[in-house]
Amino acid sequence: MDLPPPFQPPERVLLGPGPSPTAPSVLQALALPTIGHLDPRFLDVMDEVRGMLRTLFGTANELTFPMSGTGSAGMETCLVNLIEPGDAVLVGVNGVFGTRMCEVARRAGAEVTAVEAEWGRALTADDFRRAAGGAKFKLLCAVHAETSTGALTEIAPLRAVADELGAMLVVDCVTSLGGLPVELDAWGVDAAYSGTQKCLSCPPGLAPISFSARAEEALRARKQPVQSWYLDLTLVANYWGGERAYHHTAPINMLYGLHEALRLVLEEGLEQRFARHARNARAFWAGLAAMELELLAPEAERLVPLTSIRVPDGFDAAEVRRFLLEQYAVEIGGGLGPLKGKIWRVGLMGNGSTRKNVELCLSALRLGLIAQGRRPRGDPFDAAQEVYAESVA
Repeated sequence: MDLPPPFQPPERVLLGPGPSPTAPSVLQALALPTIGHLDPRFLDVMDEVRGMLRTLFGTANELTFPMSGTGSAGMETCLVNLIEPGDAVLVGVNGVFGTRMCEVARRAGAEVTAVEAEWGRALTADDFRRAAGGAKFKLLCAVHAETSTGALTEIAPLRAVADELGAMLVVDCVTSLGGLPVELDAWGVDAAYSGTQKCLSCPPGLAPISFSARAEEALRARKQPVQSWYLDLTLVANYWGGERAYHHTAPINMLYGLHEALRLVLEEGLEQRFARHARNARAFWAGLAAMELELLAPEAERLVPLTSIRVPDGFDAAEVRRFLLEQYAVEIGGGLGPLKGKIWRVGLMGNGSTRKNVELCLSALRLGLIAQGRRPRGDPFDAAQEVYAESVA
C-alpha cells in the first residue's frame, strides 16, 4: 500500500464544548521523552499531579488522581466502584450527561430514579426531594456543569438532601474544574470526576477523580468485586498509592501534559482564573444580546465556561457552524438530543477564555447571521467593550 503523508492538522480556534485550545507549554510537555511508568522520577510527577488536583478539587481526599481515559471514564469509575446490583440511585437529569449517568448506573445494576428538569435549567434540592418521595438511596448524583446545555446546578444544598436519603453525593465536574470554584470538602461531596480537555486546556485522555473517606469505606465494604477490572479503584489505587503496584501502563506523556496544565492553573491563581472566565463570559453575553440572540440558560443558572445560544427561527444551525469553520477556522458546537439544531454551544474555557476569542467569535457569528439574511441592529463589540471597561474601573 502507498503510505499516507505525515498528518498535519489544520489550524483551528477551538471554541466549542471541548476540547479547548491546548496551552503551548502543555504541548511541549507532551513531547518530552517518555520514561517508564515506574521510574522514580515519574512517580514524583504522579505525586505532584495528585497534590495539584487536590487544590483544584478543594479537597484533602487521599484517593485523588487521574484515571486513564476521558471524562466518561471518570463517570464510570465513580459509579461502578460505588454501585452494586440492586442499589437505589437518584440521578439529576437536565441534559445529556445526566442521562448518561442514568445509563451507566443501570448497566452497573442500579435501580435508577431520574430527577427530571427542563434542559437548560438548573436542578434544585427540592427537585431531588420530590423525586425521592421519602425513599432511601445509595447515591445521589448530580451534574455540576451540564456541558450539553450550559446550565449550572448548585451542589452545596444537595448535601442536606443526600443526608436525608442516606446517600453518598456524586458530582460531575467535567466542565467546571479549573473554570469555576469546586469545593468538594466544603460541599460534602463523596465522589467527583472531571476531564482534562475543558477548563484545564489539556488534550482529552485523562479523568481526574476524587473519593472521600466515606466513599473509600463503601468501596472496601462491597460484597461483590467491581464489575470493571480496568476501573477498579481497589486495584488502581495501589499504583497511585504507597505500594506502586503495577496495574496497567499509565499514559506517561499525557500525565506530563496534565502536570503542566495543572501547574499553569495554579500559577495563574484560582481566583484570578475564575474571574477571567467570568469576565470573558459576561462580555460575550453582552455582545450576543446586542445581536438579539437569546441564551438557553437564565443568567443565574448559567455556566461561564460554556454558553448555549438559541438558534433564531428560520436559521440553519449547521450552516452557521460550517460558515464559522470554513471562513474563520472557528469551531463551535451544536445541540445534542432534543436540542439538536436548536442551539449553538460556545466554550470559552481555560486557555481559550480570552478577549481576543470573545471578539473573534462575536465577529464570526455576526457575519454568519448576515450570510443567512439577518443583519444585527446592535454592535456586539461596543457591548462587549462596556463589560471590559467596567471590569477595569
